[in-house]
Amino acid sequence: MMPVVILAGGLATRMRPITVKIPKSLIDVAGRPFIYHQLSLLRQKGVTKVILCVGYLGKMIEDYVGDGRRYDLEVVYSYDSDKLLGTGGAVKKAERYLGDSFFVLYGDSYLDVDYEEIEETYHNSSIEGLMTIFKNENKWDTSNVVYENNEIIRYSKKNISSDMRYIDYGLGILSKEILRECENDVPFDIADVYEKLAEEHQLMGYEVFERFYEIGSEEGLGELSQKICGLKNVESRL
Repeated sequence: MMPVVILAGGLATRMRPITVKIPKSLIDVAGRPFIYHQLSLLRQKGVTKVILCVGYLGKMIEDYVGDGRRYDLEVVYSYDSDKLLGTGGAVKKAERYLGDSFFVLYGDSYLDVDYEEIEETYHNSSIEGLMTIFKNENKWDTSNVVYENNEIIRYSKKNISSDMRYIDYGLGILSKEILRECENDVPFDIADVYEKLAEEHQLMGYEVFERFYEIGSEEGLGELSQKICGLKNVESRL
């Protein structure tokens, strides 16, 4: 399976004061740091290599995760430079670790979906990018995608319109070729890459039906904690 780039370098200001002394990836969820649950899920889904793009307090993440052997994964690290590079710049900086194509996953997202099927769908197309999407109808966050006939017609986090009924689910696939036109050490957002691909009709959509979980807010943290505790209870009864 293609590698997964996890974007875990943000300042996590919305989760302060928790994230004053620890990065978001190490926030406690049901008794363990979030990154433990995230990496364990990825391994269950067949992932074997993870690139962690880290910045703010990133050494704490590396000290906890190590080389990934405890998860039966290969884990490597790509650190932000002295200036923040944004999510896109962080992926560009990690370019040497990437294959011809790769998953991109937000560092605060817990996404229980079929990664193998998503990868197969991407490989069976001739499109440069794929975005998983969820029919959100503004329920959990602001919808930002217009989706028709398996294609992302329009995507934007800034220019929201009433016909946007879907939301970026938090997992995508990109071709390494896309990064070649991006400059080194120049900040940019990965959302800008997706938006440009949509404009060029090079972004396919993969609709998922299991709601997303994230730890970017107190509410999201509570909901994920409940889910993880529920999974533990089910496992204990088996």
